[in-house]
Amino acid sequence: MSFRKKLVVVLFVAAVAVIYFSAGQKFKTDKFNFTSMLGLKSASTGDQFWIEGENNKPSAPANVAPSVQGYPSFADVVDKVKDAVVNIKTDRKIKTGGGRGMSPFGGQNPFGDFPGGDDFFRHFMPDMPREYRQQGQGSGFIISSEGYIVTNNHVVDKADTITVKLATGKEYKAEVIGTDPKTDIALIKIKDSGSLPVIKLGDSDKLRTGDWVIAIGNPFGLDQTVTAGIVSGKDRRTIGAGPYDDFIQTDAPINPGNSGGPLIDLRGNVVGINSMIYSQGTPGNIGIGFSIPVNLAKNILVQLKDKGKVTRGWIGVAIQGIDENIMKQFGLKTKDGALVGDVTAGGPAEKAGIKRGDVIVKVDGESVKSEKDLPIKIATMRPGKTVSLTIIRDGSEKNVSVTLGEFPEDMGQMKKSASREDAEEKIGIAVEAITPDIARELDLPDTKGVVISQVAQGSPAEQAGLRRGDVIKEINKKEIKDTKDFADAMSKAKLPEGILFLVQSNGMTHYVTIGVE
Repeated sequence: MSFRKKLVVVLFVAAVAVIYFSAGQKFKTDKFNFTSMLGLKSASTGDQFWIEGENNKPSAPANVAPSVQGYPSFADVVDKVKDAVVNIKTDRKIKTGGGRGMSPFGGQNPFGDFPGGDDFFRHFMPDMPREYRQQGQGSGFIISSEGYIVTNNHVVDKADTITVKLATGKEYKAEVIGTDPKTDIALIKIKDSGSLPVIKLGDSDKLRTGDWVIAIGNPFGLDQTVTAGIVSGKDRRTIGAGPYDDFIQTDAPINPGNSGGPLIDLRGNVVGINSMIYSQGTPGNIGIGFSIPVNLAKNILVQLKDKGKVTRGWIGVAIQGIDENIMKQFGLKTKDGALVGDVTAGGPAEKAGIKRGDVIVKVDGESVKSEKDLPIKIATMRPGKTVSLTIIRDGSEKNVSVTLGEFPEDMGQMKKSASREDAEEKIGIAVEAITPDIARELDLPDTKGVVISQVAQGSPAEQAGLRRGDVIKEINKKEIKDTKDFADAMSKAKLPEGILFLVQSNGMTHYVTIGVE
């Protein structure tokens, strides 16, 4: 069965590694209530550097004029905001290896000992370019006359240069003020002595399923493209994008290049930041797009402007979901809560007496519905805050006070080691675990290995023939059973000598060697 039939989340600009553990949003029971959550500090009038929309009611039809055919026209709304939507182009230089490190026989020239062997090898296996330039494109929107622009982190991540083009065609070089990979939000800035157009930020909490919304952006390099649709759903948290899987779902057509552009309500206020799409093996739109709620962005933007990064609360536990078997084994009545599988030595949870096997069911009296709820609730709170955790231990419920620490950026699962990050980035791939569904789609006998989910255009991986859907079975002759094995192997790989992959593609396995300086 073709891998193209599998629904996957496609990021628009560059391949990025997906990480999971912490989040920064706030639930009220099973619904978000961003503004009531003070852990990241709601943006007060003194903090905000954007213009708030007035009387936000996304469903209000005030700015929508009916056409002769009976369909609504969004022209007035678009005219009001389009000048504040920008095209973002990025450029980065990536150095690669070459020479004899590209042999499929483990990185060495197998003909070097034979007369004319070097010439033969160079002819049939030429060096890869020692460097190549990777271009990207996306969208953004101006929120301040000082030149502050909101976009996605993956649009500008690791870019050497960022060029912003306004609706007038005028171009500027932009600087990165701050980024937050965990929410995929970035704040950049341009300098202009004139008056810049500005778009107002709305209230995403007031959005309702069925409300009209408008997307404006730069899909496939087509500036100022406008599409419209409705809010198809809210609180989407299971699409596999990462720790902030809680998005506004819309059927407004968005495509590669829309990343970072605004999702707008009928009053012309931004209610979301377009971030990703759901697709069936192709990068195009199939009517399922996702946007980051703007109320979350407000809290993030204040911190990015002030200090260039976001700090989050942390308790130091590894958690998992609760299924029927765990319910029976632990004598639980429901699947609600997060089961503690491990406790970080010396962390806040251990100091407070949290133990392996505890089930956390409430944070400050608010229910934890699943294992995804807990990191979102905790990460939204300020380090140093004392919270009350309600736990179930040995069938009894008790409350434990925990003083939050600051989320450590160097934790193993939260941030890749420098060597692994360097390896994946330079060869140009991202991978994901093989779930039973993926194994079934790929006709695999088991879930061993990792599947390539992204290959950067023009990268050494693409030039070596790796494709999305290929399964990596070995690295440097070591079996890869899962993403942990992959991470360990990539951390130990010596890039200049070449990395030997055993790859399964279309039912056949073959070796591929990629060398990178």
